Amino acid sequence: MLQLLWVVPALPAAGFVVLLLLNRRLGRGAAAVIGAGSVGLSAVVAILVAVSFIASPPPGDAYRQVLWTWFDVGGLAPQIAFYLDAMSVIFVVVITFVGFLIHLYSTEFMERDEGFTRFLMYMNLFVASMLVLVLADNLLLLYLGWEGVGMCSYLLIAFWQNDAQNVYCGRKAFIVTRVGDTALIVGLFLLFTQLHTLEIQPLMAGATRNWAAGSGVAVAAAALLLGGAVGKSAQLPLQTWLPDAMAGPTPVSALIHAATMVTAGVYLIARTNVLFTLAPDVRLAVAIIGTVTLLYASFSALAQHDIKRVLAYSTMSQIGYMFLALGVAGWSAAIFHFMTHAFFKALLFLAAGVVIEALGGEHDIFKMGGLRRKLPTTFWAFIIGAASLSAIPLVTDGFYSKDLIIETSLGAVDGNAWLWLGALAGSLLTSIYAFRLVFVVFFGEQQTPVTLRPRWRMQLPLVVLCVLSVVGGFVWLPGWMGGFHPLETFLDTALPVTETVAGSFAYTGVAALLTSLVAVVGVALATVWLVDRAALARFAARPAPRDVQTFWLNGWGFDWLYEHVFVVPVKWFARVARNDLVEPAFSGIAWLNLQAWRALSASQNGQLRLFIGVAGVGLAVIVGFVVLR
Repeated sequence: MLQLLWVVPALPAAGFVVLLLLNRRLGRGAAAVIGAGSVGLSAVVAILVAVSFIASPPPGDAYRQVLWTWFDVGGLAPQIAFYLDAMSVIFVVVITFVGFLIHLYSTEFMERDEGFTRFLMYMNLFVASMLVLVLADNLLLLYLGWEGVGMCSYLLIAFWQNDAQNVYCGRKAFIVTRVGDTALIVGLFLLFTQLHTLEIQPLMAGATRNWAAGSGVAVAAAALLLGGAVGKSAQLPLQTWLPDAMAGPTPVSALIHAATMVTAGVYLIARTNVLFTLAPDVRLAVAIIGTVTLLYASFSALAQHDIKRVLAYSTMSQIGYMFLALGVAGWSAAIFHFMTHAFFKALLFLAAGVVIEALGGEHDIFKMGGLRRKLPTTFWAFIIGAASLSAIPLVTDGFYSKDLIIETSLGAVDGNAWLWLGALAGSLLTSIYAFRLVFVVFFGEQQTPVTLRPRWRMQLPLVVLCVLSVVGGFVWLPGWMGGFHPLETFLDTALPVTETVAGSFAYTGVAALLTSLVAVVGVALATVWLVDRAALARFAARPAPRDVQTFWLNGWGFDWLYEHVFVVPVKWFARVARNDLVEPAFSGIAWLNLQAWRALSASQNGQLRLFIGVAGVGLAVIVGFVVLR
């Protein structure tokens, strides 16, 4: 069964090709079957491959499949080859299964859109690119998938191109992540020049053999890879694109935030963990970036009015938890949280899409309210998703993965109290903004009438994700609950075991109780929006709270800062340099192209005899050249 691994990315790629070639000839039903069906079949094959891998582990607990040699130039001969181990098994199953649920949801959500087939085409390419990224046996193939998801993010965020703002948001995402992509490609150049390979496993072995811990080249390589990860995963300081990515259709937001693009940076760091182990200062930077980002995003989420922007900042925060885990060498804990986060974040975004559609496209949470009886399935989906996001103890998958990260941030050898306190504070803020969202949207007086109710293709994914958001965490229970952890045992075959401090307070029942209490207290504080919203509004209207809220609402002024530090100077220089000596040369090239176009277009006059005559003269010239040569 492992031999079918190549089929997993090939199926959504084939769906993309078929939709591309038959675009206008396909009806919506056929396009839906091809678009969602290709990803669904990919999920089935992925599950079969995963079961085979778990039931009969290959030698070395990894399976490598070589399809062909990509090219062979100057000593660089990368292959189109896939590498499957415990970590990539988790990623592939989550990407395909959650991706299928989002595709199924999309067939109803987008069914009235004139770009329906084009949308599914882009979504298929997105999933195929992400699968190539996580299965790649070498960093160059990984980079191909990396750029593929970047291109698809632009196409999908800017999907509704009739609104110029949407195109701007897509362009912003592409440019900001391009900064990180540039760092990543420089890192690949550095690795190849130093170790003469980009194949991941030999590369990691070569790094261990040739570089000492803390060596300059190891630090430089890890820092450059971190730059790429920060861009794709929307961590400080390259986080500004993610809230604006909400301009795309809601299924796009679910796919980007739950199973694909923003988790690419987490995967990259975990896959190249050897480099970060050799660069402890860079790994500490990963932990600090994650902690600061999760706090920054949590405060920002508290001030948002747009339902999708609240969830966007929550994604940024949860990816911050994954970075925190990676930074303290909690490799498996980060992958565990990736899995649980994919379930509850997809659930929240898809439920938000139902709300937005039901209210005729309304995004402002303060124009909603009173929807718990009008949309009961969506209400319970939101409750379960918000509870899991908040890590409500025992009954949600988010609790088990987030509690593990919080424990690791203190109890790991590389952890410390400051990281632990930051993680706890983030958990408190998460509970507050998550249930603020629930109380404002689903309780109180109804502000906007419900005009459209979801059918089965939108409701079924919600039900499945609700179940996964409850039971998904039972594969790794903490020690004080019996220590049942098959996922940890499985991931230990692919990732280093986290070194912990024996007898640490982090692993006691008291620490676990404190983590649980923080989440519950956050929910209690959020009930202010339910109990006395008027008093809260009066407090928020005061000058100081209003200014703080505006600051958080605008993402702490990062967009303003980047506009004035980078964009304004470039525009000024462009205006100043528009008449320099170089400009006439480019203008001349443009003028020559214009004249050539005019000359060639004049020949296209529709006179068939002239066309045949010119072709005949050309043929005669070619024949004469061949004969007389």
